[in-house]
Amino acid sequence: MKSLDEFVELFAELFDDTDPSEITASTIFHDLDEWSSLIGLSIIAMVDEEFDIALKGDDVKNAVTVEDLYNNVKARQ
Repeated sequence: MKSLDEFVELFAELFDDTDPSEITASTIFHDLDEWSSLIGLSIIAMVDEEFDIALKGDDVKNAVTVEDLYNNVKARQ
């Protein structure tokens, strides 16, 4: 399992216009200006590719912070 820091780094790479340093474990990612449903789908794809775990849209929708999402992924391994 990748660490929380590694997960945050992978997560931040999905945003083209947001400085990666703005994204931390405690970032409320739905509040980011660049947040969109397309990025939500990219997160699902990244988790599937990197962790071999199938997240659903509701998993992303119900997570508040990047760490919430990481903990959801970690709990499924």
